[in-house]
Amino acid sequence: MNAKKYRKNLLLAVKIGIGSSVAIFLAQSLHLEYAVSAGTVCLLTLMTSKLETFRLSASRFATFALTLGLSILVVAHVDNIWLAYGLILMTVVFITESLGLRTTISVNAVMAAHLVTSRDLSGASIRNEFLLVLIGVTLAVLLNLFHANWIHRRQITANMRRVEAELQGILTDVAAYLRAGNTGGEVWREIGGLEKELQGYINSAYEYQDNTFHSHPAYYISYFEMRLEQFQILHRLHYEIKRIRSLPQQAAVVAEYLEYLARYVVEVNSPDKQIERLNELFENMRHQELPKTREEFESRAILYHVLMDLQDFLHCKSRFVERLDGRQRKLYWKQKG
Repeated sequence: MNAKKYRKNLLLAVKIGIGSSVAIFLAQSLHLEYAVSAGTVCLLTLMTSKLETFRLSASRFATFALTLGLSILVVAHVDNIWLAYGLILMTVVFITESLGLRTTISVNAVMAAHLVTSRDLSGASIRNEFLLVLIGVTLAVLLNLFHANWIHRRQITANMRRVEAELQGILTDVAAYLRAGNTGGEVWREIGGLEKELQGYINSAYEYQDNTFHSHPAYYISYFEMRLEQFQILHRLHYEIKRIRSLPQQAAVVAEYLEYLARYVVEVNSPDKQIERLNELFENMRHQELPKTREEFESRAILYHVLMDLQDFLHCKSRFVERLDGRQRKLYWKQKG
């Protein structure tokens, strides 16, 4: 288990321990029946992100009202406990599943169990169940306001630097191959694994967004999605280069461009100059002498496709910069200072 996951799990455990204990204490202080259930409600609500906690809390109260109504109806007409409980759960599960509210089922099942067991549908009993839910949900909401977001953001920034370093390494590796037809291949073998890591970074960025109330975290999601697209382009480029039988003279020029490009695979670079220089390279290749052999023709054609892949690679970054809103653009260019 890495340090980040350890800290995350420890923080969640502490919040659940404190929240559940305080919820039970408050329920007992109010002399509520089944006081321990308030701790269970707090536990189940805390197992989500900050944003999801608010959504889940609203859903809990809405489905609680549904469960309460069903319990009153069923208990009044069905004497058998197991049959009454089964009918209530069957209906609640069907409705909540249909509405995409599965996460509320467990709490509703506990509340229904209380009402079916006691068969007490008085105002005091209903008030008791409502307060159990209210105490548990309220404490969960309050505790989920506390997140070590600054640590999470620092980790996201470190992930961004790692991705950039890997991309730079791949471009440099391609340049080495085009110069000498030989490469250690380590970077290529890691491309598949790095794509999986990037998907994990995207999920982490979504988690960070759900634990803040600002718009700028979407910037990190867009950034990693852009880098994932670039990795996929380089994956395609790898297979094209492997098809080159003999390196044409133009390979050295492309290698020089790749070495130049690698220096600008950084977060705050807008690739306008790199695109301009690539267009010049395209133009120069068009005016060069035509290949004399079939093998040279095929190799030159593949090399041309490599340049087209690099063009797609740069356009990914251009689209990312163009899509930034005012807040995100401010955050983006602030890094330059």
